[in-house]
Amino acid sequence: MFDHADPDLARFRDDAADWIKANFPPALTGKSPTPFITDGALADADQDYQTWLRRVVDKGWGAPTWPEEYGGGGLTQAHSVIIHEEMARIGAFFPNHTYGEMMLGPTLLEYGDEVQKRRFIPPIARAEVRWCQGFSEPGAGSDLASLQTKCVDGGDHWIVTGQKIWTSGANHAHWCFCLVRTDTSSKHGGISFLLIDMKSPGIEARPIYLISGSTHFCEVFFNEVRAPKENMVGGVNKGWPIAKRLLQFERDSLASGRAEAPPLAPLAKEYLGVNELGQIADPDVRHRVVRNAMRARAYAYTMRRTALEAKSNAGVSAAVSALKNLGSDIAQERADLAVEILGHSGLGWEGDQFAEAELEATRAWLHSRAYSIYGGSREIQNNITAKRVLGLPG
Repeated sequence: MFDHADPDLARFRDDAADWIKANFPPALTGKSPTPFITDGALADADQDYQTWLRRVVDKGWGAPTWPEEYGGGGLTQAHSVIIHEEMARIGAFFPNHTYGEMMLGPTLLEYGDEVQKRRFIPPIARAEVRWCQGFSEPGAGSDLASLQTKCVDGGDHWIVTGQKIWTSGANHAHWCFCLVRTDTSSKHGGISFLLIDMKSPGIEARPIYLISGSTHFCEVFFNEVRAPKENMVGGVNKGWPIAKRLLQFERDSLASGRAEAPPLAPLAKEYLGVNELGQIADPDVRHRVVRNAMRARAYAYTMRRTALEAKSNAGVSAAVSALKNLGSDIAQERADLAVEILGHSGLGWEGDQFAEAELEATRAWLHSRAYSIYGGSREIQNNITAKRVLGLPG
């Protein structure tokens, strides 16, 4: 709790809790925001989600800590954490946790010029524009600086040709923040950060069908796509430091939300039964469920402390790489446990013999395999931690 010694924060918590209880649609209780973030068609069609999103945005919480002059709420990090805590307390979720809000907005606040800030940041805070991230390529994943998507000067515009892959939500995005190569003579020094309208002629987004049944990842092709000169952030060949900063924000957002999930104990009691003390009947499963819950709780407190500390320094630190790995491990462990608890009921892909929650658990388990890969693989995060936190040689 951030408010145990601050009466103003305590009052804010009470007010926030009351407002959330009064405005959160009960039909969304316990649901994850992920499908709405990655599937724009679903987000547009779900009236409960749209109601909740509009209420949060109208409240000024679409981007709680961003400056008010750019459409944010002007609140402190402590206020933001309280909002998220009170949402989680009743099974609600933050509805504007998008790629624009998580990654591009904070990056533009640091690196964008004034025109770019006023043009692109307010629509993100108001949840009016969806963004996707054009970073990885078929030959540039872990070694992102090897990217080859070409960007050449066309006079009053840039011309982009190349391919991106694993671009989440590209088939529903309005805009893309994209890394492009503007100089082939320097690996890291020849990269620029460009904002591209996804409606531009020459862009094709093809969904990739995943093992979990999801199609939110896409491969994106750019065929002589034109982008205005003013859409380049930070200047020509200045994109690599911006990309690294954005990846820190991405890993922080993944780390913050990865381990948060409804408790497993009720599920275990339902499927495995209880003993005479009302505990999970299987002692081994009981031990592992409690251990996972304890790890998740300790992790959540660590992330809250990290969020507060970010107010007094340069923001997201390299330590978030270690936290991202830890959050991925806790979430994968939980997904494994859920399927084990369900037994044969956790093996379903489709069919009336399985409950909807059972099918969702199976698909969530399959999807969890990617947690330690996307946003920077486990190995890459360990390398970052070794070099930037522990000071070990490269």
